[in-house]
Amino acid sequence: MRQVIANTIASLDRFVADAVGNPLVLHMDEAFDRMNLEDIEGADVVMLGRTSFDGFSASWPFIADAPTPADPDSPEGRALDDTNRAISRAFNAVAKVVVSDSGDIAPDNAWASTTTRIARDDALEWLRAARADGDGSILLFASGVLRDALLAAGLLDDLHVMVSPTTLGSGVPLHTTPASLALQEARTFDGSPNVQLRYRVVR
Repeated sequence: MRQVIANTIASLDRFVADAVGNPLVLHMDEAFDRMNLEDIEGADVVMLGRTSFDGFSASWPFIADAPTPADPDSPEGRALDDTNRAISRAFNAVAKVVVSDSGDIAPDNAWASTTTRIARDDALEWLRAARADGDGSILLFASGVLRDALLAAGLLDDLHVMVSPTTLGSGVPLHTTPASLALQEARTFDGSPNVQLRYRVVR
């Protein structure tokens, strides 16, 4: 059976974005990038909500082959480092499922040929069938509303949370669905204040 894994970053006080919905206030460093690469390279399918898909597909497809910046230590340079280029290549190659009632993916979208759209009402049924078919992983990036729905439906197996050394006080919560979690691993990284917690959802 396939495992359904949700990957996200959250503040120490369990918010995934600030009060205006901006996740970039969190500490997304090289360790965060490496863990994202590790998860996507192990995935057969990436599942996204429409907002996350639209944001990701506007930038990630083009990072792999973007020109190298003059200053590799600049923020732009880090965004185009080897890890992020590898994430871009993995994203471009993997099958993607976007859960959306907002219409089909535009044919000129860079990921149009590798993406299937599923209506929200059909998503849980699709995922139940997909979980039973194969041994790889189905990876959910960001997509908080969808992540909560999968948790509530008992279709989320693992939760990988990169904990940013940040407190926001208010914002978009990590989850609004109650759940019991069993800690599988806590990972620290040289040169990074982030900690990744890997949980199994207890049913």
